[in-house]
Amino acid sequence: MKMLMIATVSIATLALAGCNNKAANSAATAENTAASDAATAPLPPAMGSAEAASPGQAFANTAAASDAFEIATSNLAAEKASSATVKAFAKQMIAAHNESTAALKTAAAEASPVIAPDPAMTAEQTADLEALRGQSGKAFDTAYAAAQTKAHEAALATLRDYAAAGDVPSLKAFATKLAPKVAAHLNMAKGLKA
Repeated sequence: MKMLMIATVSIATLALAGCNNKAANSAATAENTAASDAATAPLPPAMGSAEAASPGQAFANTAAASDAFEIATSNLAAEKASSATVKAFAKQMIAAHNESTAALKTAAAEASPVIAPDPAMTAEQTADLEALRGQSGKAFDTAYAAAQTKAHEAALATLRDYAAAGDVPSLKAFATKLAPKVAAHLNMAKGLKA
């Protein structure tokens, strides 16, 4: 539709330029500017913004962001943790969440239409990651354990909800299969606090 409007304005501009009519040229220029502005205007929410994401897309994005957060914080823990137990847990989380990311991508690719998970972390996840970067020693270990507990609680609730009421069969199967693993990770994260 926009291309048709731009083509029409362009043809009108050329026709008017051929006539060498200054008044018509300035009117065509104004029309061309308006058409250009319309072509670059942002899309309304119903045409592709995050607000219009399907439940399956929203779930895939949440799961991908959760994995991204848990991998990023665990990479940090692998470097900064003072406890060998915390470091070992972090290495397990890196491997497990890389695996779940791959499984999520496979399940999303099986959806119709195909879903592309967006791993962009939320503002809260980004703030939690930045707060961890400022910690060291025992304080880091405690903050990491708390962040992993909170992240796994949220992930488990999301997985259970989608497994029960999701709209994409392949993503429902993914959520159903992953929930017990995340529950086990949550128990392990809670054990880090002891």
